[in-house]
Amino acid sequence: MSRERIAFIGTGVMGASMAGHLLAAGYPVSVYNRTKSKAEGLIEKGAVWKDSPHDAAEGADVVITILGYPSDVEAIYLGETGILSALHKDAIAIDMTTSSPLIAETIAEVGRRRGIGVLDAPVSGGDLGAREARLSIMVGGEREVFDRALPILEVMGKNIVYQGKPGAGQHTKMCNQIAIAGGMVAIGESLSYARKAGLNPEAVLQSISAGAAGSWTMSNLVPRALKGDYTPGFFVKHFVKDMKIALESAEEMELDLHGLDLAKKLFERLVNEGAADEGTQALFKLYL
Repeated sequence: MSRERIAFIGTGVMGASMAGHLLAAGYPVSVYNRTKSKAEGLIEKGAVWKDSPHDAAEGADVVITILGYPSDVEAIYLGETGILSALHKDAIAIDMTTSSPLIAETIAEVGRRRGIGVLDAPVSGGDLGAREARLSIMVGGEREVFDRALPILEVMGKNIVYQGKPGAGQHTKMCNQIAIAGGMVAIGESLSYARKAGLNPEAVLQSISAGAAGSWTMSNLVPRALKGDYTPGFFVKHFVKDMKIALESAEEMELDLHGLDLAKKLFERLVNEGAADEGTQALFKLYL
């Protein structure tokens, strides 16, 4: 049986690994990225380069996007020469960017009118999860479209959960980011306390990461920070973007998120200090 033709748009820190898994699984993949050099590794493995998102989408059965900002998603999907104008009826568009739930709902409605299935499917797990195909993928959209797309999603992730109607995937990702943001501030304060008490941070980490306080952040990001490694698995600037989306969505629901507001201010401080392109573990600079 022939494989679906996949167009993958956005081959950055996460996307390059994700597209690579699809190639390895035998899918024919075309790629587009604003900076072509970031797609060279995929081209060497057999991906076909396209000169624009529209060109990539033409003839594709499935388009997958993982971009930087909601404005990028809006432009690439809904512009005059956007993805939805190029896809054939019954094609599927999967946006894996962390973006606005409202934008996800709009794209899904435009796709529905054109006979195109649309899923919002943001991911969690960072660069390591992308490389090891262990991403957590939270999906919103029509159930029938999810069922059709599931074999493709399973190539890139391990924990794939259908969350409900269009926009539900993005709302779930906001829940994820809220939990991470508060947890990172708590870990930072823990490290600050350890330092003031004259403790060895590595030894403290060894003790508390194995108990109830343990988390993915503590096991994966804190050791990087303690080594002075701020290489981005997820950019500070993109996390600030996510927190802004979550706070805007919360305001629409008349919900106060005081912990998230504090975390956003701390990460904005990092941006102002020149750390926008560092990994989110740069937060711990403020505490160590």
